Amino acid sequence: MKTFLLVILLIGIHCSFSSKAVAHNGGHYHQQDELGTWLLASGKTVHGNFFMGKDNTIVLEQTGGKLITVPLDQLTEQDRELAILKMQRFNELNRAATLFVKIKSSAFIVNKNWLLLGILISLVCSYGYWYRKAVPNRYLTTITLSSFLVLVVSFVGQSNRPPKTSAAFIDSAFAPYKPAVQTSWDSAYFHVASTGLPNHEMMVGIKSWQQQVPLPQNYTGNNQWSIPLQPEYAANPISTKTNFMRGAVALAVNGVPIFNALNNRGDDAFLVGELDQWGGHCGKGDDYHYHVAPLHLETLSGWMPIAFALDGFAVYASKEPDGTAMKPLDECHGHVGSNGIYHYHGTINYPYVIGAMKGKVATDESKPAPENQIVPQAFARPVRPPLTPMRGAVITDLKATANNAYSLTYQMDKKLGYVNYSWDANNYHFTFIDINGNERKETYPRRKQQ
Repeated sequence: MKTFLLVILLIGIHCSFSSKAVAHNGGHYHQQDELGTWLLASGKTVHGNFFMGKDNTIVLEQTGGKLITVPLDQLTEQDRELAILKMQRFNELNRAATLFVKIKSSAFIVNKNWLLLGILISLVCSYGYWYRKAVPNRYLTTITLSSFLVLVVSFVGQSNRPPKTSAAFIDSAFAPYKPAVQTSWDSAYFHVASTGLPNHEMMVGIKSWQQQVPLPQNYTGNNQWSIPLQPEYAANPISTKTNFMRGAVALAVNGVPIFNALNNRGDDAFLVGELDQWGGHCGKGDDYHYHVAPLHLETLSGWMPIAFALDGFAVYASKEPDGTAMKPLDECHGHVGSNGIYHYHGTINYPYVIGAMKGKVATDESKPAPENQIVPQAFARPVRPPLTPMRGAVITDLKATANNAYSLTYQMDKKLGYVNYSWDANNYHFTFIDINGNERKETYPRRKQQ
């Protein structure tokens, strides 16, 4: 009888992990019109979605499941960097899967297999007690231990893995901002494509400016944003005070990324005057992003999330999901809601959005903390060299002058200067007019959509 019970237990464990042993079952994009484009150093392009990577080669999945290999040294520098990050994420997921199979991780997954296992063991023991008239204490002990095993697994699973987030729920949060954002999802991630440009004004009020202007970003294809649908609590949340000074920590529901409240020098970007009236500015890639919570989105979003962190947990504004007043926040800048699921809140005080990543995240370790960043995430692609700070300049206006054209106005020494810029299918065009009326023009090629 003991041997029989052990076999049942092993079968149940095998069933529980069999569907989890493979971390990645193919490309993230299953619609034929969503194949990514990879740019080769030769100038040619290759279409396909990242499937896996090994050594110095990546495997791409094409229409119909066809797989092709591409050596890393044949890609452009930027696409090679993206491929390496995806390979790191792929290896991280497979290492985690191996830990699950070997039962070295405490993050057990509660599913119907565990429940069926407990029920099956209990039925077998009950059958033995009531119909075979075996020694009662032995079977009662077995039943108790079986129930205890199921309860332990359930509690451990709940403490490490909250319920999987509904893709439809996330999609409803992004819905008010469509079609400026496009969404899709697979079994692992919710994907968001956008230009990174919001539907509100930008740049006005910046007092510390490095001469960047908002340009549309190519957050599409294999460079779109990916929010994990199955968040997992981190054993030791990673603090944003000493990490993630590069890249985003969350994505607002209007398709604009949210960076750490601290800039790459470790300063509070809001307090040093780098942000506009909406909590954003442009980075060296002329990429617009927030450094504080975009609380103004609450006007349209209501009680829905205003953002999602890259660990998978939602970010709400001043209200709880049920519309009640915000409850006290923990060191991560969030708490467990009345539904038993963790979420963050945006506030007007530091850390504004996220104090530490409550969920597990993978990091790009090519640069050590605090210059590390979360992966996977989308990347801005600079089109021109970064400029230097313009001391004393205050941005007073940014307005659209035509389709794909803007004019930025700044004031310095009571005089006005301008940056007029536009773009077409092939190039970006800039005209700089300083406060003394001197004019300079520059043109940069526009990278093709991927």
